[in-house]
Amino acid sequence: MKLPQLLYDYYERRLVKSLKGQKIPAHVAIVVDGNRRWAKQFNASSGHGHQAGVEKIHEFLGWCRDFGVKTVTIYMLSTENVNRSKAELDELLGIIARLMDHLDSDESISVSAMGAPELLPDYLAERLIRLTQHRPASEKLHINLAVGYGGRREIVDAVRGLLRDAVAEGKDIGVLAEELDAEDISSYLYTSGQPDPDLFIRTSGEQRLSGFLIWQSAYSEMYFCEVLWPAFRKVDFLRALRDYAGRHRRYGY
Repeated sequence: MKLPQLLYDYYERRLVKSLKGQKIPAHVAIVVDGNRRWAKQFNASSGHGHQAGVEKIHEFLGWCRDFGVKTVTIYMLSTENVNRSKAELDELLGIIARLMDHLDSDESISVSAMGAPELLPDYLAERLIRLTQHRPASEKLHINLAVGYGGRREIVDAVRGLLRDAVAEGKDIGVLAEELDAEDISSYLYTSGQPDPDLFIRTSGEQRLSGFLIWQSAYSEMYFCEVLWPAFRKVDFLRALRDYAGRHRRYGY
């Protein structure tokens, strides 16, 4: 084994040891950013970068299970991403479909969908619906797949759903407006019934939400990592967990 690998393994063990007895986030949200820039470094196609990114997701989910994370929300495709070139989009959607097939075969994972299925090709929307109906024999991890997702759209959809139900129940809209609170809207979000993310990770050096979980991440701890997503290593994840463990969560106070 080469010296750099020995040092890497030693550092990884040190990080793991430092996390013993520390608080671990129950819900991790992640923006898997940098696939195309990673591929460009090797003069490879965007599709090659997206495929490498999906393979990294498989690894990442394994790390999450190992450390007791219960829920992972992954930003796979935004409402803006559907405007990319047809060739790139078709390739990316095919890669996402293969990820869904992999998740469907895992008996320890359950999946919820987040986004607008009408923005997706029929085959992918149908596959996503089937995936959400899968009930694992022994669930260890729940995954929210954000495909065709936009944070503002999610809030608009939530308000629409709330108003439609109110009208159907014959409620007075004026009274509803006076009584409306944050919990009412939360109950109509794509993540209804789930805890908000404890830790929000974004790779590639970008330090913005890009519309991801605008409502739910109000009190999430943010961790921005310089590394491009396909190059994201276990030590990068361990550093994020260590950083989270060292923070005092104030929830706005």
